[in-house]
Amino acid sequence: MDLIDDPAPGQNAPEFTVSEISGAVKRVIEGEFGRVRVRGEVGRVSHARSGHLYFDVKDDRNLLACVAWKGQVAALTAMPEEGAEVVVTGRLTTFGSQSKYQMNVDGLRPAGVGALMAMLEKRRAQFQAEGLFDPAAKRPLPFLPRVIGVVTSPTGAVIRDILHRLRDRFPSRVLVWPVAVQGRACAPEVAAAIAGFNALPPDGPIPRPDLLIVARGGGSVEDLWGFNEEIVVRAAFAGTIPLISAVGHETDTSLLDHAADRRAPTPSAAAEMAVPVRLDLVAQTDALGARLTRALGQGVARRRDRLRDLSRALPRADTLTAQGRQRLDLAERRLDAALAAGQAARRARLAERSAHLRPSGLMQRLVACDRTAAGLGARLAPGLRRALDLRAARLAERSDRLRPDALRRDIARHRDTLSRQVARLAAAQSARLERGGRQLEALDRLRLSLGYEATLQRGYAVVRAGDAVVTTRAAAEAAAAPLEIQFRDGRMTPGARRRRKQTPPPPDQGTLL
Repeated sequence: MDLIDDPAPGQNAPEFTVSEISGAVKRVIEGEFGRVRVRGEVGRVSHARSGHLYFDVKDDRNLLACVAWKGQVAALTAMPEEGAEVVVTGRLTTFGSQSKYQMNVDGLRPAGVGALMAMLEKRRAQFQAEGLFDPAAKRPLPFLPRVIGVVTSPTGAVIRDILHRLRDRFPSRVLVWPVAVQGRACAPEVAAAIAGFNALPPDGPIPRPDLLIVARGGGSVEDLWGFNEEIVVRAAFAGTIPLISAVGHETDTSLLDHAADRRAPTPSAAAEMAVPVRLDLVAQTDALGARLTRALGQGVARRRDRLRDLSRALPRADTLTAQGRQRLDLAERRLDAALAAGQAARRARLAERSAHLRPSGLMQRLVACDRTAAGLGARLAPGLRRALDLRAARLAERSDRLRPDALRRDIARHRDTLSRQVARLAAAQSARLERGGRQLEALDRLRLSLGYEATLQRGYAVVRAGDAVVTTRAAAEAAAAPLEIQFRDGRMTPGARRRRKQTPPPPDQGTLL
């Protein structure tokens, strides 16, 4: 046995801890690749409560885990959506706790215009299914808004075009909410501006707009992408103030155009939609005023002519009062004599009655009247109370009977009774008409069965001599003219062997054979 044993093969290799191996792998991967760009399809997407964003980028064979920290998520120009093809930019790193490598993403954009259009069409279909583009939800624009809110960049040519067009057509008060019209800050700022204008109180220190205009000049699909974001579309749909979308040129279309109440091809066209032309309104008002003046003048003239025509048919005033004046003159001549006679008659009656008016008799009558008045006065108060109590009781009794609920119930009951009577009357009338029709049909069938033509149908015949009917006696037949026999389908003369057209005789004559 050797004093010093040789070590087994591999036993002189250094030992590493798990953390040392993870750190070495991390340094190798980060030092080898550094900052990279990766293109692929977005797979699983997960939003953590902390604000971090986790998602996968994959191709047909492999998958790369990606993470964007909370501060990086706010800087992304577009958010990953499952199934979309994107190009992510960042650094490769490792996650030792799970022995995997991943990519720390600080930039993301859709992979080309085709992917952008596919994403746009997907969002359009989603919002359409949710009813955000429903035409029934569109609000009408006010005819003449007092305050107009404009959401746009304050330094661009768009706001100058809008103000210029408003100044030319109808000067109005304009509130500008400055926002970024492209880039990653565009969508949140535009959505906040729309929500902010709608949140203004009607009677606050800042006037609440009657109309909103969201405007931006033309650009590429990437430049206008902020107006296709979900927060902008939902803010436009949730607002209560009518909104005009004027994003891009006439050929540019964004999802905000579909969610807005009206789409304008250009910002200048949005200003033209917002207000009418003041000079046109003044001219229209003047024309309506002139028409009103002419109509009033013509109406007064027609009524004056009508009054003149009607006045010609009225009798003269002196003719209407002639008989009255004559009666007045006659009464005036008789008035003096009538007054004298009346005065004399009243003087005689006064003298006659004054002879009976002695003081003692008057005093006795006064005493008797006083006693009678005292007795009646003593009886008056109880009688009035009894009469008032009786009338109060009678009024209460009648008021109880005249309650609205009872009247309504009586009306409803009488209405039901009337409805049933009307229904019974209609049913009785229908039954009577049907019964009369059946009786008429039975009488008609009886008439047909009792007529001689029905007998002919059973095989009988009528013998005629000219237009006369031969009776059943042989003597009458021998004295008659040449005979003619009527069957059910025609006539014939014996020996002639020919038929004549059937001419039915009067129904009250005939001989059946």
